[in-house]
Amino acid sequence: MRFKEKTAFVTGAAKGIGKATAIGLAKGGANVILADIQDTTETYEEVKQYTDRVMQIKLDISVEEDARKAIYDALSEFGKVDILINNAAIFPIADFLNSTSEQWKKVIDVNVLGTMYLSHAVLPSMIENHYGRIVNVGSVAGVYGLSWFVDYSMSKGAVISFTKALAKAVSSKGITVNCVSPGSVVPAGSENLEEVKNFSFIGRGGTHEEMANVILFVASDEASYISGQNYLVDGCRKQM
Repeated sequence: MRFKEKTAFVTGAAKGIGKATAIGLAKGGANVILADIQDTTETYEEVKQYTDRVMQIKLDISVEEDARKAIYDALSEFGKVDILINNAAIFPIADFLNSTSEQWKKVIDVNVLGTMYLSHAVLPSMIENHYGRIVNVGSVAGVYGLSWFVDYSMSKGAVISFTKALAKAVSSKGITVNCVSPGSVVPAGSENLEEVKNFSFIGRGGTHEEMANVILFVASDEASYISGQNYLVDGCRKQM
């Protein structure tokens, strides 16, 4: 199995891309830690169909002490964390001129610092094991810049740059660091692929499973020679 004897820590696991990724990891044989500020029971029940080695952690990744404790608890339970999926994020839609610095700080705290806290906390054990896969979830907003997502675009641009820099720092230690940047994804709970069709030349929205498929690839040993990359999964996006 693709992830047999691996342990994976997934943030934002309650729904959407995080949920799809957690299920894919479990299907591949991984032990899975589900971390989210929201209730992960629904994901837990689905993951349990594929593995008995699953753990739930209620976590606000913007709180450094809590993020570090979550990694500590995962290591205590499973002995290692082989794969870290930094998926949790917030994306408020707001007119930048009418937004506030408090809103910007929250976006930075969650999207940027939360990703950094967890990565920093898990790296010592990965280095000790000379093995690790860190996959950050970025966004096309961090590449193109979206006018209705100004602070979010900034934060995801930071995540992409963090990915490239961290990869250079740790790839010689058996750890790869990559980023997957979704384009327009059909909202959780919707099956209407036409809902966001105007944003891509393929002419439909992407599914959570399609995003998860790329995350799972770069988290696997099939991608062992890939590090420092940002994969755009955007249906050949129209740069709007």
